Amino acid sequence: MPNFRTGSVTGVIDERQGLQKVSLEMADGKQARGYVLTELIGDVSVGDEVICNTTAVELSLGTGGWHFVHWNLSRSELDIAGPDHIMKMRYTSLQRDVGTSELLYPDAADREIGGTPVVVCSVHSQVAMVALGFAAASDGRRLAYVMTDGASLPLAVSDLVEALANRGLICGTVTAGHAFGGDLEAVTVAAALGLATHVLDADAIVVGMGPGVVGTGTEMGTTAIEVAGILDTVNKRGGNPILCLRASSGDPRPRHQGLSHHMEAILELTSTVPDVAQLCKITDGLIGVNPVALERIPDPAALLAQADLRVTTMGRDQTEDELFFEAATAAGILLAKQLSTESNAPTAPA
Repeated sequence: MPNFRTGSVTGVIDERQGLQKVSLEMADGKQARGYVLTELIGDVSVGDEVICNTTAVELSLGTGGWHFVHWNLSRSELDIAGPDHIMKMRYTSLQRDVGTSELLYPDAADREIGGTPVVVCSVHSQVAMVALGFAAASDGRRLAYVMTDGASLPLAVSDLVEALANRGLICGTVTAGHAFGGDLEAVTVAAALGLATHVLDADAIVVGMGPGVVGTGTEMGTTAIEVAGILDTVNKRGGNPILCLRASSGDPRPRHQGLSHHMEAILELTSTVPDVAQLCKITDGLIGVNPVALERIPDPAALLAQADLRVTTMGRDQTEDELFFEAATAAGILLAKQLSTESNAPTAPA
């Protein structure tokens, strides 16, 4: 059952479009922090009494110790106009008419993506290293991010996406499924690929869920499994699918040491043979992929320092899990290499 507690806003820590981060004093006197999804419940001010969903914090889940403000008791009603009739988080008390870019750009949504290379990630932190690797090797080409609904639904809670956009490492975002808050909204990942290619004018795409992958310790009971279907969708839509390998040299859990067990499960479920960056011995004997050798993989630590970014995976930075960061960076390099291969391909005679 969900847990709801009351508290009062004592300060606004930070805010951006769609999100406020606030400090709270709960009814029991304890100090806390909370996210306010302003596109759903409006904003709050210091002194406002609020109702918070405290469930994740009380279960010690991966929200980083933040409650979610559910409602501002200082107002009796709220009217936030939406663009049309397309709802996300349908049939819940927080459903919202976010609209959909498929209605605005139907031809773009339905068009094939014409060989666009697409790397598919299984955890959110990989997206940053893919973007950094791509930027290092692609000479200013445009990378779009498609966020699925496999984890966090509001894009606004991702500090990582905000940082990537501010540094020009991604040219735009599309939120697909019940995820919301992107530059473009899509009902499906299939349509999101077309929108990213033909509306955002992306040369390449990285697809992955937002913060907070769900896992049970089993091979199939994880939202990372969505990667299998996305690879097939990329392939069927005319793109070039790349699998970003999840590998670790720092995870204490045996199932994630070396190549994560999720990778084999994903490859069992997909009918696509994706490209993967060839990495030391990690890809040796891996069935169902096309390993591609790379001449050089830049040092992830150097790329992070150059971009003034700090990225962690399960609380570990690049010094504590070198293989994870190397694998995701390599996927970004391979993404750029596919673009280079396409541009150098001979053209058919007229």
